[in-house]
Order: sequence, then structure tokens, then C-alpha cells
Amino acid sequence: MTPMPRRLVAALASSAAALTLAACGTTEVADPATGSGSDDGGAAAAISESCAADSTATSTDPVTLTDGVGRTVKLEKPARKVAVLEWQQTEDLLSLCVAPVAVADVEGFTTWDTAETLPEGTTDVGTRGEPNLDALAGADPDLIIVEVSSADDEVIAQLETLGVPVLATVGADAADPVGHMKELFTLIGDATGRSERADVVLGEFDEHVAAAKEEVASADLPTTDFVYFDGWVDGGTVSIRPFGKGALFSALGEELGLTAAWTGETDPQYGLGQTDIEGLTTVGEANLFYTGTDDPAGDYVAELEKNELYAKLPAVTENRAHAFPTGIWTFGGPRSAEQAIDAYVDAIAG
Repeated sequence: MTPMPRRLVAALASSAAALTLAACGTTEVADPATGSGSDDGGAAAAISESCAADSTATSTDPVTLTDGVGRTVKLEKPARKVAVLEWQQTEDLLSLCVAPVAVADVEGFTTWDTAETLPEGTTDVGTRGEPNLDALAGADPDLIIVEVSSADDEVIAQLETLGVPVLATVGADAADPVGHMKELFTLIGDATGRSERADVVLGEFDEHVAAAKEEVASADLPTTDFVYFDGWVDGGTVSIRPFGKGALFSALGEELGLTAAWTGETDPQYGLGQTDIEGLTTVGEANLFYTGTDDPAGDYVAELEKNELYAKLPAVTENRAHAFPTGIWTFGGPRSAEQAIDAYVDAIAG
């Protein structure tokens, strides 16, 4: 199963009763301010080849930001030594060609988000839900980026005891998932003085979508309806998490001209539902896409394929059920979104 953003775990647990249907090549990272190699935080820096070729400017001007929950954050100069406590924001920082000095759950990020590569030796500050404050302080950041549910989230006050500016972000918005992804990326670009780079990356994303849309349009699909899902096995029972209209991966499919077909109830922030194998039969002729897994101890896909109901779904019998490669983070930034778009195209037009 794809692990959920830490705030989503509690949200889905509290809403489970209502839903009774319920992660490229690398090179030395450039220090954005100098263009030279950086070893902030003791990391042996390595990031994407895209950053090796990057020539965008880095601002040194003071920064005043309105963060994701409406707080004003003022920096005397753009942040250079950034600690990040959620994976999407970690990916975004790397896409901006800034190496973080500290990250929550390095192993998890490396496993589930392959869109960007963390510098080897990046300081690990514990879990996303409960970061180690001592380790955070030891990394000596000049900005901490955290994901929260509201402006009064207690984690903000806890982090502020370190005497470091805190940029509070919100992980998703089901009303406009792609727009929210872009806005969050832009916010982190502004905080680090990397706004020029942010514009380049978002421009590349838009070009990626446009090219992929043409490929999908030329494919001979019996239906444009689709459902993306992931799942897990618990006590021998397969649980399915369908991505509804407000989910990022559903929105990416719709950007390509597909039609999100899951109509069951979903949570209001991430657009995710909950069902079982029988619940999948409600999607009719829809194409199926799902998160691939390399976990032999919890291979929900293997269990699905043993099930007669699943085997009889039109998408399965007609070879229109496709696993995405492992390591595409379903709650990621522009680079993860590009990976997802490529996976859609490979499945549909490959």
C-alpha cells in the first residue's frame, strides 16, 4: 500500500465509518546562491541532471510569504538551509535544486518518491508525524517546512520553540488538486529565492501534459472512463482505496482527456475513497490503473488477481487494467506528476 500523508492517516481513520463502501540520473547539487557544490548539513549532494543544467537566478531579497494556512512568514533573505517534514515538499525542494539539510523519514521518501534523489547522508529527523526536535535543531536550519491541517495545529508552536521560521503548508485541496500542487511548489520557490526555477519546472510540467494529451487522444480506447486505486491486505482481506475526482492522480488523468469514474464518497481534502473488491464492480467498463507494489508480504495486487469478481471486470478481461511503476508518489509535486503522466501514456498508448 502507498503510505498516506501523515495528516491523512488520522483523517481517514475518523471517517472510515462514514465511508462504509466503506514513489533519474544524479549529479552534484549546485548551491543556488553561488552555483558551486554545497555540502550544507554534511550531505554528499546529488540531485537531478535537470539541476546540473539549471541556469536560473536565485533571489537574495527579503521575503514575505503567506503560507498555506494564512500565516505571514517573513525572512530577511531567502532560506538556504531548509528542513522538510513531508515528502511532497521534500521533492519540491529538490526540484528547485536546493538540497535540504534535514528530512523526515529519509528511508520512506527514498522508497516511495523516486521523482528526485536525496543527497546521500541527508540528516534524518525521525517520522513525519513526530519529528525529533533535537535532531532538527542540530541540523541548524534557517527554515522548517511542515504540513499541517490548520493554523492552530500544535506542531507549529512546537517547531517555533526552536527559534526558526516555520512555513506551514497544506498537502492537498480536492477542489483543485493540480492548481494546489502548483501553488505549493511556487510557495516553496518563493521561500528559497528560487522563483525563476519554479517557473521553469511548472512550464515543463505544462508542456509534458500537452504532449501526453495528444498521445492519449490518438489511442483507440473503448472508453475514457477510468479509476486509479491503491490498496492493502489486512488479515487476508483486500481493502481498496479508489481515487475520486478530487484526487491528484484523478485530476492528472482528466488533464489527459480521461474521465474519472469513481462516484463513491471521498474525503474532502485528498479525494480518496474506501471500498472492497466488490465495490470495484460499480465502475463498469472503466479502465483501471493502480499503484504497483514490490512488497511480497502485502501484495494486494496478487490477492486481487486471485479474486473471481476482479477477474471478470471488463478492464481486466480486456487487458485494460495497468499497474503503475513503483515509487511514483501519489501525493507528490510536479516531477512525480510527470512520472504519473508518463505511466498513463505508457499504459494507454504504449
